[in-house]
Amino acid sequence: MTFQKVGVLGSGIMGSGIAEVVAGAGAMVIVRSRSQATAEAMLAALEKSLAKQVDKGKRSQVDADSLRSRVSATTRLTDLADCDLVIESVVEDLDVKRALFNELNHIINPSAILATNTSTLSVIELAMETSRPERVCGVHFFNPAPAMTIVEVVRPLCASDETMEAVTRFVVACGKEPVNVKDQAGFVVNALLFPYLNNAVRLLDQGVATKEDIDTAMKGGCGFPMGPFALLDLVGLDTSLAILDALYAEFADPNFAPVPLLRRMVSAGRLGRKSGTGFYDYRR
Repeated sequence: MTFQKVGVLGSGIMGSGIAEVVAGAGAMVIVRSRSQATAEAMLAALEKSLAKQVDKGKRSQVDADSLRSRVSATTRLTDLADCDLVIESVVEDLDVKRALFNELNHIINPSAILATNTSTLSVIELAMETSRPERVCGVHFFNPAPAMTIVEVVRPLCASDETMEAVTRFVVACGKEPVNVKDQAGFVVNALLFPYLNNAVRLLDQGVATKEDIDTAMKGGCGFPMGPFALLDLVGLDTSLAILDALYAEFADPNFAPVPLLRRMVSAGRLGRKSGTGFYDYRR
């Protein structure tokens, strides 16, 4: 492992998943959450995930216990001061992330690397909030982080060769395949994926087919593991809307302009699996 102690900012699904992956590779991990309740919930979710893996024979109990012992949680940013690497995985809001990087810059060791798990936003905007832009990059894990095999390693203009080499080695040590990309909105995967998802919503809004039939068509016709509406619900409609807004702001491509139906569903609180209802109902 390139880094011995890794900080993760954000205790949601992505933050928890990244913590599991990194601890599984042997590093000590400290997850910073905004409240004690969410910190405890993250640790409980990790324990539940590990228990399922033991039950399915994917991990031994000894391995699960060892991994769990390497993960701790805190509500204080200052507890991340001695981390070698800090991965930010909070809400996809550029202003929130900028403020966080500015604050982190004054807390963690000057030799540490700051990385963002953003799926769309400009990494250079975050790097320039620090006094160490050469030690800032993107490291975009996919959801669910323990299961997905690739990580986009994003190089902003300011990042040094040493930073990119260290982070790439880190991704490999985590058992993932690094995909090196430049700092451009959407990188590779989301730049290709979200016009597809957006156009699926457009077809539904136009009455071309039902959501069930569109999902069935894309699974059977293209061999996708899930259809666009099931995927939107998994990603989160609010996250999907934020990604499309960011892509449209950068490229002004009509394919990136969110279909109004998507925005209305977010306004109604129908965010997908995490809210219990999105394009499908998960409350049953």
